[in-house]
Amino acid sequence: MGLLLLEALGALALFVFIIWWTMFSGRKAGERRTDTEPDDPQR
Repeated sequence: MGLLLLEALGALALFVFIIWWTMFSGRKAGERRTDTEPDDPQR
């Protein structure tokens, strides 16, 4: 039973790491700022 919980915890940690990596890997300061230039030119 303990091995199953350990495996589930490892899978959850890997899942969270992959999500974090894909969200923040290309940005130097985390989330991009929205007050610079708008992406939509029709605003």
